[in-house]
Amino acid sequence: MDTEGRLERYRRAASWPAEEALASMLDAQMGAFCAVRGALPALAGAVRAAAGRLGGTGRLVYAGAGASGRLAVQDGVELWPTFGWPNDRLLYFMAGGPGALVASVEGAEDDGDAAAAEVARHGLGDADVLVGVAASGTTAYTRGAVAAARARGALTVAFANNANTPLLAAAECPVLLATGPEFLAGSTRMVAGTAQKIALNLFSTQLMTELGRVYDGLMVHVVATNAKLVRRGGRIVQAITGASDEAAMLAYDEAGRNVPLAVLLLDGLPRPEAEVRLGAARGDLRRAREGGGG
Repeated sequence: MDTEGRLERYRRAASWPAEEALASMLDAQMGAFCAVRGALPALAGAVRAAAGRLGGTGRLVYAGAGASGRLAVQDGVELWPTFGWPNDRLLYFMAGGPGALVASVEGAEDDGDAAAAEVARHGLGDADVLVGVAASGTTAYTRGAVAAARARGALTVAFANNANTPLLAAAECPVLLATGPEFLAGSTRMVAGTAQKIALNLFSTQLMTELGRVYDGLMVHVVATNAKLVRRGGRIVQAITGASDEAAMLAYDEAGRNVPLAVLLLDGLPRPEAEVRLGAARGDLRRAREGGGG
């Protein structure tokens, strides 16, 4: 596997001045950007397929082990505060369980049956989308999750940093992030991990956009869980409607700090009609403003 290769130019890096070693590590990180750039067509296909599958009830599931699994979970947990994606439509399959997020659970990544059992326990089906992430592309746990989910009809997406690997072969939407050997041989938490982080960010952000949870580049479903986000929500309402700061915040508060509802109220809709429109449009503010439904 390319990610296990050794770059001879870094063989004696331990003897270099710290500044030189750090500069070389940083330069190597450019490979992550290039890998994701090359994967954009596959990534776009995965987004389109996922957006078409999730509908109004489907769940988004992240699966992985070790550093890859932690990056996947990190991406998923941001979807509720940023896009208002319901937590009951998010699942995480992490080799070794939740404790493996903060401590290594040795051997857990080799248990593909455990992943298959999680898929069965949560009853994944054809409305769901499972995203498996593994730098090597061979991790048994992640492969087990992808294979079991696909067998039950779920859409499967896989991110891996090595070509022609079992994980990519197992998924309907394979995304190769070809980062190659690392500065520190085999340490895929470095460039491979950076590429995974970028790709996951792009995937989930575009997915949420295509599901109508972004409006004109604004986080209209932001969840106002602190004072900073309350102010942000009010500014978003103001930016969309052109209302005064005071009127925007009043409408935002009246709407229970729901940006799309506040916008429709400022558009002049009675609250019951605004709520019906938003429900019919599955929260998509643009469709709701245009009077469209699901």
